[in-house]
Amino acid sequence: MNNDIMNLENLIKTDYDNIAGIVVQRKGEIVYERYFDGFASNDTIHTMSVTKSIISALTGIAIDKGYIKSPDQKVLEFFPVYKLKRGEKTIQHVTIENMLTMTAPYKYKSEPYTKVYTSDDWTKAALDLLGGKAGITREFKYSTVGTQILSGIITNATGRPVSDFAAQYLFNPLGIKAPGNTRISNKEEHFAFLKDRHVSGWAVDPKGVNTAGWGLCLTPRDMAKIGQLYLNNGIYEGRKILPSKWIADSTKEKSRWGELPYGYLWWIADYDGYHCYAAIGDGGNFIFVNQDKSIVVAIASRFVPKYKVKIELVTREIIPLFE
Repeated sequence: MNNDIMNLENLIKTDYDNIAGIVVQRKGEIVYERYFDGFASNDTIHTMSVTKSIISALTGIAIDKGYIKSPDQKVLEFFPVYKLKRGEKTIQHVTIENMLTMTAPYKYKSEPYTKVYTSDDWTKAALDLLGGKAGITREFKYSTVGTQILSGIITNATGRPVSDFAAQYLFNPLGIKAPGNTRISNKEEHFAFLKDRHVSGWAVDPKGVNTAGWGLCLTPRDMAKIGQLYLNNGIYEGRKILPSKWIADSTKEKSRWGELPYGYLWWIADYDGYHCYAAIGDGGNFIFVNQDKSIVVAIASRFVPKYKVKIELVTREIIPLFE
């Protein structure tokens, strides 16, 4: 092991001690793989908001397969039995594109996680929060609970559970072991899923609908395969899994949170003149793709409260070692 790698690993153990595993791929080949804190290559980690970017991919597949017409479709087209409240107009104009770009309007000031995740139907609970008097302003409003609506859309559009759809069209073709469903029924189970050291599966609500904003457990190798799929413009081992146009649309700026550009549930992370994008989850979970250098970095990390995501670990410490 050379000194640069030793310095990186010492930095991780000192400043990023919740990291469970890292996989780096260059031009499709694994050039670095390391596990920390007692974790091994086959251990799955809760990827937190990386789940959102997987839901983006599944939305693109559903459009490609004809289950969804386009991102311009109205959200309520997929919930024909949903009852609007009297005088509610804004929600009728919200599109899938608004959901993907975090420009959908909501009635809350801070996300009511407990209210949504202790309800018996998380998608309906999220729909009840959608809208507001201001209308659709295209203002960026990051929402984890709101993203749940996309799972409801995929479920209703395809007529099958999101996990089954994902297994057939994304996970199995990539050689990823499809996660089973992990039912979350109350606040205690939710917190345990966030905090437990070893978790597996994909969280579902009492109706059996998979989470969209969090709740998916993968290994670092699984995460790297997702990144490689995007780097390869939707092709994996000669098979088209995801349309290249969807990847292009997903990884260019559609909205912006302050100085941070956002695509279709992917962060745009360009630096030093290189085109990069990333799926980012709380605790320091990353699927980071440097398009220009053909490098994918996958990092799986245990959830730590109040942890600040530091993308500089990837751009300044990891990628320069494997360019």
